[in-house]
Amino acid sequence: MAKNWAIVIGINEYDSLTPLKYAKTDAEAMKNWLEEEAKFDRIFLFTEDSPNITTRKSSIPTKPTFGCLRRFLRAQFEDTKMPPLSAGDNLWFFFAGHGCRYGDQDYLMLEDSDPGDVEYTAISVNYVTQRLGRSGADNVVLFLDACRDDGNRGGLGIGMESHKGVITFYSCNANQKSWEIDELQHGSFTYALLEGLRIQGERNCATVERLDGYLIRRIPEINIQYNKIIQNPYLKAEPPYKMYFILLKQYATIRDAESLKLQAFRAESEENFELAKQLWIRVLIVSPADIDAIAAIERIVLKNNPKAPQDKREAPIPSDKSGSRAEVISPQSISPPPPTSKTIPLESEVGVDYTRLRDLLAKQKWKEADQETLQVMLKATKRVIEGWLRVHDMDNFPCQDLRTIDRLWVYYSNSRFGFSVQKKIYQELGGTRKYNKQIWENFGDQVGWRVDGK
Repeated sequence: MAKNWAIVIGINEYDSLTPLKYAKTDAEAMKNWLEEEAKFDRIFLFTEDSPNITTRKSSIPTKPTFGCLRRFLRAQFEDTKMPPLSAGDNLWFFFAGHGCRYGDQDYLMLEDSDPGDVEYTAISVNYVTQRLGRSGADNVVLFLDACRDDGNRGGLGIGMESHKGVITFYSCNANQKSWEIDELQHGSFTYALLEGLRIQGERNCATVERLDGYLIRRIPEINIQYNKIIQNPYLKAEPPYKMYFILLKQYATIRDAESLKLQAFRAESEENFELAKQLWIRVLIVSPADIDAIAAIERIVLKNNPKAPQDKREAPIPSDKSGSRAEVISPQSISPPPPTSKTIPLESEVGVDYTRLRDLLAKQKWKEADQETLQVMLKATKRVIEGWLRVHDMDNFPCQDLRTIDRLWVYYSNSRFGFSVQKKIYQELGGTRKYNKQIWENFGDQVGWRVDGK
């Protein structure tokens, strides 16, 4: 059974920085949700009055200072020979407090951090992710509400770095403030995060992708409601396939595992067997009797055994619901995968047929697929006669159809194209719903829509 650990930090009082009102409350609320609702196995809380952490060898103070936190990270995650967690396990890291950018690195400001000596008194996000990466867990998730303004801080906040192997939710862009709301007695990021994590039913936020979408929509709404300047949260998932990871097993469905299965088949076809195995394990966590996952893990074991018959070591495409096996094909022939209804579910809320789009993408006919994408989007919004979309049409575009189009493009282009890929680039450039000529032109340059400045 998968183990779930979390490290939760909230700092109100600083020796050398403007105090915050609700960072400690945010951390305690997060800890209570993890403990009581998410049923995490271990939660390490760091606030000004949190109890010490007891280990077999010693008792570790949890005052959120530079020394205490580094000591804890070293004690828990320094030994790579005997990591406490393993593939299939989850490790979350939540931080509410001040953050800053120094020397091209992101830093978390702790209770005793000196803004005049950041490098030696604050802890870098890179150091944190390195230690968490040694935990053995293959799903490390960071929630960083560390872009709060301290009154006169200039320059950029955190969020400019990418951290390999982790999923990072940022509370706002690096040049924005992350607001605290007196009426809620929470930061707007944590308030929206807990809202999203508690949603059940069809619109739950069980996956990284759906939680990201919820925060992008909800946090600006909260800020507008309480007369604060809008902040735009965003996600960085490295590698990008981690955006399909499951955050909340208890709310996840078999459908949520489909994207993971596609990534697992791709990894196996590229002979990245260690990654494929990790992804198949995650499929089994959601769907313990999944035929494809069980067969794939057996197949990977055989592939690592050169004496096994060749036909036993070949990778089939996914089986259908009845469990019958599809035709066996060699790994070399799955790039890109053959068009089949067993890859991406061609789902539509409004009866649009995505078969032609899938077939064009499978054949890597990108220009024709681009033109077909316009046609299916016009059909989904009943704008075929007009031939173009209004803002209203985009705001109310059927979610299931948007997901189908995006997944087809991301899958068949090996994560090079797709709305979600473009969204990530646009937001990293500082893009929001508000038009900004410079950002829009920078985006055009990045994705190749402009040549020689035109």
